[in-house]
Parts: sequence; C-alpha cells; structure tokens
Amino acid sequence: MAKLYFKYGTMGSSKSAQALITQFNYEEMGMTVWLIKPSIDNRDGANIVRSRIGLVREAEVIFPQDNLLTRYQQAGTTDVIIADEAQFLTPDQIDQLRQIVDELEIPVLCFGLRTDFLTHLFPGSRRLLELADSITEIKNVCACGAKATVNARLDSMGKIVTTGDQVLLGGNDSYAAMCHRCWRKKIHAQKTS
Repeated sequence: MAKLYFKYGTMGSSKSAQALITQFNYEEMGMTVWLIKPSIDNRDGANIVRSRIGLVREAEVIFPQDNLLTRYQQAGTTDVIIADEAQFLTPDQIDQLRQIVDELEIPVLCFGLRTDFLTHLFPGSRRLLELADSITEIKNVCACGAKATVNARLDSMGKIVTTGDQVLLGGNDSYAAMCHRCWRKKIHAQKTS
C-alpha cells in the first residue's frame, strides 16, 4: 500500500542528500522516480537538486499554479515521487500528492523544512503534517550539542534576524541550525548589547 511520507529537518540536516540517496536506491532496484522541486528554490539552478555533500540531480520544476496530478500524468508512469524542498509546495499541491497516493497507489516521499526562521510552520509543511502517513525527523545538532530545532536566519554580520519575509533563500551563510535555547539566548544577548 502506497504512503505519503514527510521527512523534515533543519537547515544543514542533509535533507536533499537523503532525497537523492533515496532516488538512487529506487533506481538501483530498477524503479523509475519522478524527482520534483518547487520553482521558488532556484539557488542551484531552476531544475537542480544539490546537496551540500556534492550529490546533484536534475528535477522537474513545479510552479505554484501547477496541478500535480496533471503534471504527474504528463510526466509518464513512475514507481515513486520524491519532492525536495516540499515546504514550498502549496497546500493544494500537497492535497494533490495525497490524491496520487490514494488513487494511483504511488508512494510519495517529501523532504523539507518544518518551520521557518521564526519557528512558524510553512504552509506546505503544515499540510504535510496533517496528511502524511509517516513523519520522520532528520536530526541535526546545535553548536552546544543539543538537538537543533530552529533554522536561525543570520544577517551579514552573523547576527540572528527576527523580522522579514518567511522565505529568503540561502545556505550556510544565511542560516544556522540551533536548539531553541541557544536561539533565544542569542536573540536576548543581541537585544542587551
């Protein structure tokens, strides 16, 4: 029986690497994979999924107005769907992935962030948390050694940012994975200095 999976973590937790390794594993077994990513994530090129450890694959770009059931049917039959940066998919698109799982019995594995730099759920992640059959955390570690749960956004001076748009694309220079305690302590220290 096919399932909808949500595998989430913080920035730097190897989500994209996990997605690409999963794709490799399916393909090694002779199965076909439809690898997709939202159009907003164009850091490495519109149709590229790249991990920090150097894994790279081409993916189909999904735009906010796309119907994923229609796009899947146009892509041709595949054995599995893997979505990288799934937090940027719309709630309707998550519903469409759920429909693919239920009606076409195709497993869908979504990799992405749960929350933004202010610890608020992304709309796509919220819908995944509501609909997924399986939810798995890809763990990461704060500099203090505790489990990282916050995607702290950093300015050019390395200070934590607490205002701004929910989405600001960036890598290790723009974000740091932290535990909630360290995140709050650093924000407090910035306010009192």
